[in-house]
Parts: sequence; C-alpha cells; structure tokens
Amino acid sequence: MELRVGTLNLASGRDTAGRALDAAGLRAAVDGVDADVLSLQEVDVGQPRSHDVDQPAEVAAALGASEWRFAATVAGTPSPFRSWTPVDPPVLRASWEEPAGPHYGIALVSRLPVQRWSVLALGAGRARLPLQAPDPRTGRTRWWWFPDEPRLAIAAELEHCTVVATHLSFAPHTALRQLTRLRRWCAGLPGPVVLAGDLNLVGPVPARVFGAQRLVSEPSYPAPAPRVQFDHVLGPAGLDPQRPEVRQLGLGDHRLVSVSVRPG
Repeated sequence: MELRVGTLNLASGRDTAGRALDAAGLRAAVDGVDADVLSLQEVDVGQPRSHDVDQPAEVAAALGASEWRFAATVAGTPSPFRSWTPVDPPVLRASWEEPAGPHYGIALVSRLPVQRWSVLALGAGRARLPLQAPDPRTGRTRWWWFPDEPRLAIAAELEHCTVVATHLSFAPHTALRQLTRLRRWCAGLPGPVVLAGDLNLVGPVPARVFGAQRLVSEPSYPAPAPRVQFDHVLGPAGLDPQRPEVRQLGLGDHRLVSVSVRPG
C-alpha cells in the first residue's frame, strides 16, 4: 500500500501577498495537492481576519477528504495586543461539528478511514518572537514581542500506520523539548509512525532527535526562495520514500512538503 503524506503551514489562509483568502480562494490555492493525509498548521476557524472561513473543512473538501480533526491552541484571535486564551485541555473538533467561536490551531486531514484519533498537549515556551504589526492605536507599523502559543500534536491511526501532525515552538530549545516528549508519546502508538509538520527545527536535527529518517530533504522556508527546512516528514527506516516534493502554493510563507511511503 502506498500512502502520500504532506505538511503545509496555512499562515491563516493568507496568499503570497499577505491577503486573507476567502473559502473559494483557499480551495483554489490547495487544488491539485496530492496527499492522502495532510498535516496543517496555523489554521483559522471562524476568524474575522480570514473571512470567518472554516479552514480545515475547506481544505478537506478541496482534497476530497472525508475525515479530519482540528485542535485549537488558542480561543479567539492570537494577538500581541492582549492576552491569549489557551484551550486546556485540548479538544479535537470533528468534521461534523460546528465551530464554537473563533479559534486558531492545527489540523489533520485524511482521505483514508481513521481507526482512532488522539491529541497531545505539548505546552508553550516562555520565549517571545519579534514581529512587525500595525499599532491599533496609531496605525503605524512597529515591532511587537509575540508570545509563544501552546503546542499540540494530533494522531490519526490508519490501517497500516499512524500519522502525527504537529507545529512546534519557534524557540529551538523549546521545540527540542517538545519533540522529545512527542517521541515518547509516539512510541505507544501503532507503528510505523510518520510525523509531519512545521517543526521549526532545521535540516537533519529533528530526524536525529525523533529517532527517524528524514523522508524529504529540501529547503521549505521562506516560500519564494527557501533557505532552510522547517517543514518535515519523518518516519522509520524501511518506508522507502518515493516522489518527494517541495512545492510553492498560492498561500502561506512555507512550501508544501509531501512524499509517498509504503507502510505495509
């Protein structure tokens, strides 16, 4: 059995110029993506800033996927101007459930039947990321110290393997700690386990920490002219990776990373 696994940072559904895509625009941007299972990061649900689009539902529809789960890391809209409201404990929202207010988080989309879903909280780091954004009081662009958000992982147990989606901290030391915890959790899941996501760790580092092989080895960030690989698909030896691809889409600041494997 061949399984194609991919990972994509949606950047809240913004196009390459930073404009928010509506539902039709989001579907068009991911049209033609070939992935049986797709890990999504920086996903908006019911956010005014992204036209109130239910982004995991739209991506799933574009891929022809009947199963997906969304896990919110933040209730409301992430902003450097006010405190965030973390979702604790994490809850998986199913494809048939309606959104309950604006949320932001990660998702995992599958064209294949999923036998069991699970979610793991990975915590948040204390570091802050400097970002430029307009000051709501003056309208002038300035630097803000953006807090790290809580991080999660979603696991989908398929017939022949388990695929895990995640988005790790932007602080490398925190991301390494989260990846180590994730490795322990994955050891208890039905194997082989394939990890897909924006790990915010470069090159061969995450594969070594996770104890797996790097199934795609190509820069993925920033999308227009990639210099580093933050977006990874990792798995155990013997999966025989085929047709690795790193491709720029019409949205986000990361490239789509995908690869085909034979888990059984």
